Amino acid sequence: MNYAAVFAAVFVGLYIAHSVGDHWVQSSCQAATKGLPGWPGRLACGRHVLGLTATKLVVLVPLVLVLDLDVTVLGLAVGLGLDAASHFWADRRTTLARLADRCGKGEFYSLGTPTHPAHPVTAEGGYAPTLGTGAYALDQSWHILWLGIAALLIAAL
Repeated sequence: MNYAAVFAAVFVGLYIAHSVGDHWVQSSCQAATKGLPGWPGRLACGRHVLGLTATKLVVLVPLVLVLDLDVTVLGLAVGLGLDAASHFWADRRTTLARLADRCGKGEFYSLGTPTHPAHPVTAEGGYAPTLGTGAYALDQSWHILWLGIAALLIAAL
């Protein structure tokens, strides 16, 4: 078995599924409420991660079958389980914000938001919402890191 080829194919599949699941499958309600404190936020985040993980399976199963990749159920379970846990952890928002602060990335995390001193403004001087925030960039890079770890586990187990 060529572990490098399995890793590469699985990572590409996970990356594609992540992008679709995080942006197309996630509902607006989940996106708006997954960071809320307590059970409402936890449940919204759990529903998001469930839909995201299902999307990853929908992409990975045909990929594994068509390319005849040597992947085990254990590898898929461990890789996707760890990816789901890391995604839930980051998407609760306060956790990733605290990590950013501890790593000296607090100002970058707030970039593009009203709390940043150089936030984007409209012609009238009000806040201009944007998808280009530091929080979003750190969120996505966190998820990509764990996609790589998941792909490595799926290929190796």
